Amino acid sequence: MKKILVLCTFCFAAGLPLLLVWAMVSMLLGPGNGLAFSEAASPAVAGASSIAPAMLALYQQAAAACPGLDWTVIAAIGTVESANGTSNLSGVHSGQNPAGAEGPMQFEPATFAQYALPVPAGGADPPSPYDPVDAVYAAARMLCTNGAGDSAHTAGAVYAYNHSAAYVQTVMQLAASLAAPSDASENRPVGMVAAGFALAQVGTPYRWGAETLGYGFDCSGLTQAAWRAAGLSIPRVAQDQFDKGASLAAGSGLEPGDLVFFGSGPSAVTHVGIVVGDGIMVDAPHTGSAVRVEQFPSSVGARWGDEQYVGAVRPRA
Repeated sequence: MKKILVLCTFCFAAGLPLLLVWAMVSMLLGPGNGLAFSEAASPAVAGASSIAPAMLALYQQAAAACPGLDWTVIAAIGTVESANGTSNLSGVHSGQNPAGAEGPMQFEPATFAQYALPVPAGGADPPSPYDPVDAVYAAARMLCTNGAGDSAHTAGAVYAYNHSAAYVQTVMQLAASLAAPSDASENRPVGMVAAGFALAQVGTPYRWGAETLGYGFDCSGLTQAAWRAAGLSIPRVAQDQFDKGASLAAGSGLEPGDLVFFGSGPSAVTHVGIVVGDGIMVDAPHTGSAVRVEQFPSSVGARWGDEQYVGAVRPRA
């Protein structure tokens, strides 16, 4: 079993301050919030359709081996742990993350060995934590062993998977969101998909002009890719993203997925980040850095380094 919420582990690996990371996480754990990271989300549904069909079928098949276990619980774990196997961060496809976890379901080696057998149809033999079939079935067995087949004990089984109350809350809320399609006209669930995608890229190198998973992003490349993951096409350049989005009045509440802009003024925007919590954004800052979580000012016009906070928009179709 893993030692820490893996999303935060990635943040720690990127050298983020502990208090800032937990502030970010606490903001994302409000009522009804769920995260989904896959680039496959459709414009109409930010729920189960945000998971690639092969992984979706795998989650459902593995859950069927444990009567009473809802596939959405396994899918929520896979989403949080590795963006359903799409993350290119350390430990997902090879090696280990900083907590020693491996594979798309982020098992520590001893725990995976405990639940890896029998080898499921289509799995690797000998079983491997990096093989999606082996990993998902091992996760289902572990959950089932700890009582997840009974809805009254599902949360406890998730806690046994990762000893973190915040992790349990995130997984259970995401499982609930996966069970029901989201209305594309409602920004919040779709914005959570975009925010979640951005968080999954923490630690990816800054590369000017890039918008590629595992390779690099610049600031507007990251925000464009994040909203593409939520099924919405937005312009490529920060200035155009500011001009084309639905402008939010100064002082209005920001939601996950909203974009915040910086520069010398509304017609001279030079940087953009994506909101993940109150006063907290994910951005790709500059050459020589990596995608990171950082704070931004609460008031439009306030200084942000050598620039100022110009304003915020909510992407729209």
